[in-house]
Amino acid sequence: MGQKTHPFGFRLGITEAHISRWYAPKALYGELLVEDEKIRQYLDNRLNRVPPNAMVAEIQIERTREELKIILRTARPGLVIGPKGAEVDRMTEELQYMTGRKVSISIIEIREPDMDAQLVAENVAEALKKRGGFRRVVKMKTEAVMAAGALGVKIQISGRLGGAEMSRKLDARLGALPLSTLQANINYGFAESHTTYGIIGVKAWIYKGPYSSEVDENQSKAAGAQARARGRR
Repeated sequence: MGQKTHPFGFRLGITEAHISRWYAPKALYGELLVEDEKIRQYLDNRLNRVPPNAMVAEIQIERTREELKIILRTARPGLVIGPKGAEVDRMTEELQYMTGRKVSISIIEIREPDMDAQLVAENVAEALKKRGGFRRVVKMKTEAVMAAGALGVKIQISGRLGGAEMSRKLDARLGALPLSTLQANINYGFAESHTTYGIIGVKAWIYKGPYSSEVDENQSKAAGAQARARGRR
């Protein structure tokens, strides 16, 4: 049997923080959980699935008693904000109508899209959808990630590659990728490519080096996580 675990869940609470941060009584918990999922689906469909693609990599949700705060990490903040902030205002109004709560949206820019595993996976999925040669697409993307400054990268695609009758897996890797090391900053992303001959799954792992004492403003961290990670052997 396989011994695999989800790269994000493996580090959750140790070096990574939750992407939904709130507390609720037992009676409200289920309702708010479903509401979080609806918000994520709405924003993903609006910003990532309709051209022009805003390249939103992560949607974080924070709740207080009075306010619902949504933090978007995107490589194209201009598309999310819109001319004179019109687009973000429209999204805020629609989310307020959907949830019945006061909503505020914050936007964080991703300065290097090739260092974000979710965006890398989405780019590969988009290239496969446009019928790009799957070997060439994966090879070029791994090289682009390494050129952006990563210490290691792995991209795996699986499905009916090239329209073949039987599904199979293909992966390309460069550099180091210590997946079982909690001290390692591993960024993971998953996307699906909806082609004419079926769905192709795309997974991406990017190794950025060990967690340092300096906190990157775009990198979510669990409280006290760095000291615990350094102390592990």
